[in-house]
Amino acid sequence: MTEFFIHSVIQFRIITMLTTVHPKLPMRNKPATLAYYVDRLGFKVFGTTDYPGYLMVEKDKVQLHFFLFADLKPEQNYGQVYIRVSRIDDFYQTLLDHKVRIHPNGLLENKPWGQREFSLLDPDGNLLTFGEEV
Repeated sequence: MTEFFIHSVIQFRIITMLTTVHPKLPMRNKPATLAYYVDRLGFKVFGTTDYPGYLMVEKDKVQLHFFLFADLKPEQNYGQVYIRVSRIDDFYQTLLDHKVRIHPNGLLENKPWGQREFSLLDPDGNLLTFGEEV
């Protein structure tokens, strides 16, 4: 039985290739989420269809999806995304210039694990951490 399972897993890995991931995060209010990501963070709407209760945005090669959760309490939201970036110092400064609030415990700094990172919370309490290899 174990030999069959191992063979099946190996075979599965050979024919399957993961290509990308699009996190799905909760939002309480679609227009507010749209405004924050487009007007404040520089994303654009992805796609041409406006789905009720669902939003897709993209910036460069990153897509984020949002689903409506009207009763969400931001202080109880554990939604998190880690986004790799290039030129993190420039991106950080652009956000500061646009008065985007950086998480008080997530200011831009080099981390012991070899990343330069900062974090922010969106209006629904989703934690976005941006990082670049040092």
